Amino acid sequence: MAVQKSRRTPSTRGMRRAHDRLAAPALSKDPTTGETHRRHCVSPDGFYRGRRVIEPRAKDAPQE
Repeated sequence: MAVQKSRRTPSTRGMRRAHDRLAAPALSKDPTTGETHRRHCVSPDGFYRGRRVIEPRAKDAPQE
């Protein structure tokens, strides 16, 4: 079993954990609709980079 040679100081522990924080997702604004969406992802209404790439589902259509 591995045994450490000396105790790690709180400073060293903190420096190691400095990069463990969570980053907020990058958001973009669609130029056509003004919808806010995640970068490199299709907006909820089906637009990507100003063009419609998917047709949204009809709300009253039954799901299969």
